[in-house]
Amino acid sequence: MRVVAKIVGTVFGAGYSPVAPGTAGSLVAVAAYWWLLRGDVWVVGVAAAATAVGVWAAGVCERSWGRKDPPRVCVDEFAGYLIAVAFLPHTLVYAGAAFFAFRFFDVVKPFPAGRSQRLPGGWGIMADDVVAAVYANLVVQAVRAAARALGVGPGVFL
Repeated sequence: MRVVAKIVGTVFGAGYSPVAPGTAGSLVAVAAYWWLLRGDVWVVGVAAAATAVGVWAAGVCERSWGRKDPPRVCVDEFAGYLIAVAFLPHTLVYAGAAFFAFRFFDVVKPFPAGRSQRLPGGWGIMADDVVAAVYANLVVQAVRAAARALGVGPGVFL
């Protein structure tokens, strides 16, 4: 089961990227979102499944590698990105905005994201990214609402 956990935890090896493994995991999620996941039911369903399985896989990886929140584990970024794009229009603008907002909040870790990392095992690994993703989604939703209120045309934001 450790092999399966490492495959899931590293998002099929993306976490072994020598540069920015978390970003690599997010980029796998961008590709899955863009080419495979159409509709909020799919996005939310895969995000929920990745989060649930990610708690298990991240915990197994952490114990196996003997390191708290190993950088190779990027299933948290995969699930997080999908949460960040949930209920947004399926456009390049929103996909990109959610990506950058999510990566920003994942790095900065505003309260309670940073504190949630203290949870044990896979819970701590996944929780901070879920919080960062919710923040990212809320910010992009707010920008979308502001653009609509200002009458910005559909070719730009809507």
